[in-house]
Amino acid sequence: MGKVLQKCKLIVWDECPITHKKPLEALDRSVQDLRGNIRPFGKLLAGDFRQTLPEVPTSIPANEINASLKYSSLWRHVKTLKLTTNMRVELQNDASAKIFSHQFLEFGNGNVPVDLTSGRISLPHHFFNLVKSKEEFVEKVFPNIQTNYMNHDWLNERPLLTAKNKDVYELVSQVQSQ
Repeated sequence: MGKVLQKCKLIVWDECPITHKKPLEALDRSVQDLRGNIRPFGKLLAGDFRQTLPEVPTSIPANEINASLKYSSLWRHVKTLKLTTNMRVELQNDASAKIFSHQFLEFGNGNVPVDLTSGRISLPHHFFNLVKSKEEFVEKVFPNIQTNYMNHDWLNERPLLTAKNKDVYELVSQVQSQ
């Protein structure tokens, strides 16, 4: 592994915003040691800093913030580039997907009105489908799974996103059992 790290020109690290800063700092020190060079090594760090902070079990929020890459000594060497076009949406040429993508970015950027009494935002009704149970959710996302389960294109259009991995595992189990 050391020989590979000595010879490589670039390391791509995807989803770096959710990673604790320590592994990135350790990689940087290791590559510097292997190369006998104290300059920070070239890395392409990809991800969305509007997403989840690194998880620090049994800690306070301040520790999670401190664990983020932005609080690393390496951050001063980072040059930030921002992507502005969702190529998947652009290539589909689907007007409703463009609207959804734009609204999703507006939420992520904090550009939505907040109710001053509750501190909550309101999502447009066409932005979601409310269901009453996980079973109903599975039926809405995977209608006719028994006939479509071999259709990879159909399956690729149905991602499952939840706040907790245990919920994903439970939903995947329900879908697979059907």
